[in-house]
Amino acid sequence: MKKLASLTFVMTSIFAMALSGCSSSSSTTDSKSTASSKEGKPLNVALIVKSVDSEYWLTVKAGAEKAAKELGVNVSFKGAPSETDIAGQISIVENAVNQHMDGIVLAASDTKALVAPAEKAIGAGIPVVTVDSGIDSDKPQSFIATDNEKAAEEAAKTLAEMTGKKGKVAVVSFVPGAATAVMRENGFKAGIKQFPKMNIVATQYSQSDKARALSVTEDILTANPGVVGLFGANNKSALGAAQAIKQKGLEDKVNLIAFDADPDEINELQKGTIKALVVQNPFKMGYEGVANVVKAIKGEQVEKHIDTGVTVVTKDNINDPEVQKLLFPNK
Repeated sequence: MKKLASLTFVMTSIFAMALSGCSSSSSTTDSKSTASSKEGKPLNVALIVKSVDSEYWLTVKAGAEKAAKELGVNVSFKGAPSETDIAGQISIVENAVNQHMDGIVLAASDTKALVAPAEKAIGAGIPVVTVDSGIDSDKPQSFIATDNEKAAEEAAKTLAEMTGKKGKVAVVSFVPGAATAVMRENGFKAGIKQFPKMNIVATQYSQSDKARALSVTEDILTANPGVVGLFGANNKSALGAAQAIKQKGLEDKVNLIAFDADPDEINELQKGTIKALVVQNPFKMGYEGVANVVKAIKGEQVEKHIDTGVTVVTKDNINDPEVQKLLFPNK
C-alpha cells in the first residue's frame, strides 16, 4: 500500500508539472512550491499595469515573475498602449473578471475610473492588490507602493541643497489626476514650502510623453528665465526635461531632480544633465504584489499597506553595491 501511495504521488506531481509546462502565461512555475486552486490547477494572476511601453513597468513584471516562479503560479502581464488610455485599462480589468482569473494585481491609471471595475472583480470573489497607484476604495486587499508624498518631499529637499535653498523651481508632472502624479506634486510643494527663499513658478504636464515633456519644459524655461531647478515627476517627464535643458545649454544652471531610474535616466545622471534620481523599487512592487494576492486568494492575512521605499541616487553613490542592485535588479 505504501508503494502504491508513493507511485500515485509521483504520477500526480508529474501531471501537475506537465500542466504548468503547457501554460501560455508569461511566467514560469516552480514544482517545489505550487499555489493551486480548488481544482488543483496552478493559480492564474493578472498583472495589469498602466502601459507596456516603459522600462519601469517591465521591472514590475520582472518582480512579479520572480514571485510567480517561487510560488508556482501563472502571471499574465497586460497594460494599455499608453498611461492615458484609461478606457483601455478598464477593458483589460473587465476581461480579467470575465476570464475568471484567481487574482488581480493592478497599477491603476486613474484613482476614480478604476474603482468600479476593481470592485466588480472583488465582488466576483477575485482578490485585488493594487501596486504603485491605488484607487479611491478600501476594498482592495492591499496597496503596495512608494510613499509618493514623502519621496517627492525628499526630492524637494535634495533640490534645495543643490540650489543653496533659494531660487525659482518648476514641476514637470505627467497625467493630471493620476494618483501618483497628485501625491508627488503635493509632496514636492510641501518640501519647497520649508525653504522661504524658494518658490514654484510653474507646473506642467507631459501626459507621460517624452516629446511633450520636452515642449512644456522649453515653455517653462522661456517664460521663467533664471529657473534653477526642475522636478521631473516620472521617467518620461524627466527625460523630456533633460532634453530641453541640453538644447538650451543649461546643464550647469538648471538642477534636474528626476523620479524613477530607467536606463536613459541613469545615462543622463552619469552625463550630469540629471543631478539626482529618486529611485523607487518597482521590482519589489511586482514581487510583493503577486506574493500578497496569492495570500489573499488562500484566505491568509495581508498587510493593508506596504511601503516599498525610495533611495536618492547621485553620482556620489551610484556605484555603491546596494544602489547598483536597486538600479539593476535583473543582473
